[in-house]
Amino acid sequence: MDFLALKEIIHGRRSIRKFTEQPVTREDIEDIIDCARYAPSDTNSQTWEFIVITNREKIKEIEQITWDALHEKAAQATEKGFEKEGRLLVRSFGPYATAFSDAPALIVCLATPYESKFREKIFEPIELVPHNVWDEEGIKSSCLASQNLMLAAHAKGLGTCPMTGPVLLAADKLREMLSIPAQKQINMVIALGHPQDTPKKLPRKEVAEITHFIE
Repeated sequence: MDFLALKEIIHGRRSIRKFTEQPVTREDIEDIIDCARYAPSDTNSQTWEFIVITNREKIKEIEQITWDALHEKAAQATEKGFEKEGRLLVRSFGPYATAFSDAPALIVCLATPYESKFREKIFEPIELVPHNVWDEEGIKSSCLASQNLMLAAHAKGLGTCPMTGPVLLAADKLREMLSIPAQKQINMVIALGHPQDTPKKLPRKEVAEITHFIE
């Protein structure tokens, strides 16, 4: 394995918010999801699923329900005396929360219930942890798969942008629209397409700042 080539892919990935009109092929989408499924997961539980939307009208509909929820939250903030914050929510956060609107594909990343023989035969009988911890395990593994997906897309020359705006603001409506069962968590949505431009590299904390060695 060529470490420097892999490092270049990781360092070169950007969050893309402007896409060309060129569609993404089904073959490319299946290729990057093939990479996603090889992410690690707790006891190989593979707690991930992906809903791929290439219907432009459906993507625009998801954008609209997100904007509607944003305005509703802003109105509630104003009623509580936070008018300035409500305006900032719409003006500043809104464009980030709906940056998927022009993407030719939108991937809704799900976290499925964590199930394994360890949970069934050991963890649950002895009440190892509170029940909600298993939901968190599903999300963790789903995030690992999503990162694999985005790096694979970048290696193919495609752009992605992970977003939680629609999840934070309109999860219930999104769930209803896509017929997502209650037991599956909506983790994030990832815009996918051919980049219109390449954003500049944003600064990162130095390795020494985020690393602590115990020798």
